[in-house]
Amino acid sequence: MKWQNAFSKIPTFKALKNGHLLPKSPLRDLDELRRFLDFIHIKFCLLKPYAEIKGYPMVDARDLLPSFEPSLTEFPELPGFSMVAFGRSLDYFNEIFQFDLLHTCRDPGSRILGESCVLESSLHCKNLACFLAHMSKEMREEFKEATKNHQISDIASYSLLVGFLSRMDRAHVLSLDRDGQFYLSGIYASLPSDLDTELKRFGLRSRKFKSNDNLLYENNREFVYQFLMELYGYPISSERKTSAAIFARRLHKMGENFLIKALGQSDRTLTSIFSTQSGHPYPRVEKIALVPVEIRGMDVLGYLDKEGYFFDRKRRTVILRVVYRQHKFDINNVRQDRALSVWRQEIIHPLTGQVCTSVNLLKDTYTMSLKLNDIVRGEFLGRVVYKKNDIVENTETHEKRLKFLHSWLSKHQRRMIGYSDEFYGEIVRVLDGYLNNPALAEEFSEHHELHQEVWTTYSYIKQAREIKELEDLKNRTHKGKKISYLEMLRLSTGILADLKFEFANYFAPLVSKAIFYSEAMLNDRYLIKTYMTPKEDQLTENGVTIRKLYRRLVSLVDELKAIRKTKTEA
Repeated sequence: MKWQNAFSKIPTFKALKNGHLLPKSPLRDLDELRRFLDFIHIKFCLLKPYAEIKGYPMVDARDLLPSFEPSLTEFPELPGFSMVAFGRSLDYFNEIFQFDLLHTCRDPGSRILGESCVLESSLHCKNLACFLAHMSKEMREEFKEATKNHQISDIASYSLLVGFLSRMDRAHVLSLDRDGQFYLSGIYASLPSDLDTELKRFGLRSRKFKSNDNLLYENNREFVYQFLMELYGYPISSERKTSAAIFARRLHKMGENFLIKALGQSDRTLTSIFSTQSGHPYPRVEKIALVPVEIRGMDVLGYLDKEGYFFDRKRRTVILRVVYRQHKFDINNVRQDRALSVWRQEIIHPLTGQVCTSVNLLKDTYTMSLKLNDIVRGEFLGRVVYKKNDIVENTETHEKRLKFLHSWLSKHQRRMIGYSDEFYGEIVRVLDGYLNNPALAEEFSEHHELHQEVWTTYSYIKQAREIKELEDLKNRTHKGKKISYLEMLRLSTGILADLKFEFANYFAPLVSKAIFYSEAMLNDRYLIKTYMTPKEDQLTENGVTIRKLYRRLVSLVDELKAIRKTKTEA
């Protein structure tokens, strides 16, 4: 389908022949504005370049799964922008960031009465001069010709302006005018990023840093930095994305009603960060990108085709929106690096804007299993970033396969820790079959360090799955079901008894977490009051069994602490 026709059947918008979209009624609410801007940005910043640039680099759906990896390839021919919108009027002097102000006939505080605006011509000239001051020479004549019959700051002109805004430096600003309608309020905005303060404050609060402890800061800085950025939808990357993330953090702390959107020329992904109802610790994060559908099930492909969800049927291209859920940092969580997880995924209809939520493009375990098989066989076509700075294009050699595996395991580590036994068993079968293959011993000896890196990551996942069981048991849950205290103690003592002989080889943080979860069970107030405090002749048969298991767990925890102490001293 032609990009000009995109979203032409949305009832709340008027679609012009040139492809521009206009709201049929004034936009007065940030949710309405976000919906309008989503469709404008998808149409002019994703679909238009997709149609006009040969070999447009679509986004692999995997790249929308946290944790996010920095994109090392820049596509200068693609659009990029950042913007901020406020659900209020601007107070120019008292705003906490710098930008060049644009004007409208309905400027906040203006006293012009009536329907007509006698200053329309002078305002247009003033706004035009503001734009031209920040444009390259070759853009200026094009801009003057395109906007000569338009009021630049009017939201109805945004479809026209977005092609220019996405080629300009810095951010643009939207806010409410005197009548409570959104308009383009400013350009050339610098979104302040007090990264140093935010990073150290977050690290101290999460107990990853201690004041004046340089070694602890050096060891944990990258982890804290990555976790903080991911809370707001980004990896450690460009200044534009860092500023968007940290400024959103600042606005949310201030209680602002805001929307921040950014599109990178490297990630080709529209990211929205916006405030939700009060009381939420973090603003909402959403991402939108053009992705290929890799699901091989004909029923899914047939449904998407029949319902018209493909923008490009030949390449199976869809518009995918992913909504994320943030997680507070918990130093005792096995998956403590999990700042973000997928909450909802929506395939957006390119004509009506309606969404399909029944197709799972991101967490399709069958597809992921197939990809893993393709990697170890050397049949996977694609690219990964190995250790943040090495782009690996294919899997034709064992060195590249190992790099792919390391990247794949690192990215999906926290999901694999929580996978079902059935799916995880398939992962184990594939990885053990490749990494332990005696026929490849000579190949792996040539890449010994790389082979060991993969084994280390794989071993951590295997160990963490065992500790995750204890984490669940601490809350008296097992395989998603609520269990009794008797079952909790029976299962936990069984796990620790099986693992105590292996714990000397376990990762130190995991040993500490095993001890923490076990002690949390032992410190359960109800358990102590009901089964440990009464005299033995007051207990039922069930109570006596619980007391025995409790004492067994105490003994096992003491053994774990002894193992940890011996290992630390060694």
